[in-house]
Amino acid sequence: MSVPLILTLLAGGATFIGAFLDVLGQKPSNRVLAFSLGFAAGIMLLISLMEMLPAALHTTGMSPVLGYGMFILGLVGYFALDRTLPHAHPQDLMDSSIKPPNLRRTALLLTLGISLHNFPEGIATFVTASSNLELGLGIALAVALHNIPEGLAVAGPVYAATGSKRKAILWAGVSGLAEILGGVLAWLILGTMISPVVMASVMAAVAGIMVALSVDELMPLAKEIDPHNNPSYGVLCGMAVMGLSLTLLQTSGIG
Repeated sequence: MSVPLILTLLAGGATFIGAFLDVLGQKPSNRVLAFSLGFAAGIMLLISLMEMLPAALHTTGMSPVLGYGMFILGLVGYFALDRTLPHAHPQDLMDSSIKPPNLRRTALLLTLGISLHNFPEGIATFVTASSNLELGLGIALAVALHNIPEGLAVAGPVYAATGSKRKAILWAGVSGLAEILGGVLAWLILGTMISPVVMASVMAAVAGIMVALSVDELMPLAKEIDPHNNPSYGVLCGMAVMGLSLTLLQTSGIG
């Protein structure tokens, strides 16, 4: 099994951490969750705009029109998918005034929505790690960080609706498996068409997806979870840590 695929499996599996935290009653505070979402967004933004997109554009045989076109396609594709998905947030679902049947239906919709969001993240993790293992580690870390609150978001309402810890963990796991499926499909497909221009094109599109995910999903959700603190602190910390780590890797001759 390839290292990029292993990173994708680990990132998707982080959803189970959130699920276990939820059913064991040891939930992180809203402030910690919000900071981790902002931190993940910062990592994704820096890697996408400062590393992935420039690397794609400088690939031999890649034209600027194709490179920027694929980046925009990733942006537009994400927003198009996002607008068609059901949106529900954990604090709304845990409202005691919601009746159990409605809660169960909403929990299923939330699982579906998060699963569809996770699918392109699995592709992003695999593609990035295949092109540059150090960047792949950064993306895998960012994805894993924001998969933990996603696991909480799915397991909480399912547990409230069914009273079953096993079902809560199972449904949270399903949303994480969608991410793993994305990585496996990328591995199967890209393994047969791995030319530099194809990989660069996919990487440019993935950069667009990651930017859209950070701006449209992670940062607003961080603000909603903890409205009393600025999610930009987490974003800036994520950028600073990732930028420092990349600098150390490059100056040491590893990157």
